[in-house]
Amino acid sequence: MERQALQIFDDLPAPADIRSEVLAGLNSSQKTLPAKYFYDERGSRLFEEITHLPEYYLTRTEIGLLREYADEIAEIIGRGSVLLEYGSGASIKIRLLLEALRPQCYVPMDISREFLIASASRLLDDYEWLNIYAACVDYSQDIALPDQLLNAGTKMAFFPGSSMGNFTPEQANDFLRRVRSTLGDGGYFLLGVDLLKDESILQAAYDDSQGVTAAFNKNVLRHLNRTLDGQFNEDRFEHKIVVNHLLSRVEMHLVSSIDQMVNIAGNTIALRSGETIHTENSYKYRLEHLIDMAGSCGFECTNIWTDSNEYYALIMLKCGS
Repeated sequence: MERQALQIFDDLPAPADIRSEVLAGLNSSQKTLPAKYFYDERGSRLFEEITHLPEYYLTRTEIGLLREYADEIAEIIGRGSVLLEYGSGASIKIRLLLEALRPQCYVPMDISREFLIASASRLLDDYEWLNIYAACVDYSQDIALPDQLLNAGTKMAFFPGSSMGNFTPEQANDFLRRVRSTLGDGGYFLLGVDLLKDESILQAAYDDSQGVTAAFNKNVLRHLNRTLDGQFNEDRFEHKIVVNHLLSRVEMHLVSSIDQMVNIAGNTIALRSGETIHTENSYKYRLEHLIDMAGSCGFECTNIWTDSNEYYALIMLKCGS
């Protein structure tokens, strides 16, 4: 692939699709909002701030694993691959892989266009040898990347930060199958997953003392106010987390502090005092369960790297033929 620096591909859902998805969630008996709408430019910046908090073990643990094993990962993949990243951010994680792998092309995928382009531009400044194809997409849905990328040689996808934990088990299965289809036979998938652990560690990680996670949670309201002409007042909601042991997940909710009526996208939504909007799930995995699920979707597990506390794991999956 010839050097073409930065190219941008847009395939975001239409406003009508966002409207129908949001209203369906807000009109359910347990009100919900999709977690992907945390991520406008401000939400992406807030999440980057979360990753530096002392309570948030996930990012520093994953970075430690990448620092220790990036060269081993590069030996498995080889140089000159196409590196795809689902839910790209601005952290050091992808830089560790870029430096070890030296791919012919890097394909960051994210729903926040401004943040995506800014992050890609910074990488271009630092890696003048790199081609970047920035895809502004909702990767929780079907995406169609150009043939020039999909036919360009060995492909490796990276999905960091335990973001697959945001999917329900059914959604996670669907996502794995879509990734398998995108990568094709012989492709690789490096997946970061958060493992089951003590509740006190989870409580601190998702309800930090500085209130950054609370601001991130409320940002979904601010984002939808702008996108769908909403009138949410974030001061009328409180951040709450629930550790759901039965379903092995941490839940984030926004709790209405008063009885209120909220207009959004031409509709009025009634909320009672104490009623919650469920905004995010973060499933925590047992390794054996995840490996079985990946196997049912056409992957075989070739490598597992964990930290000494076994809080977190990087799993290398290979697409079977």
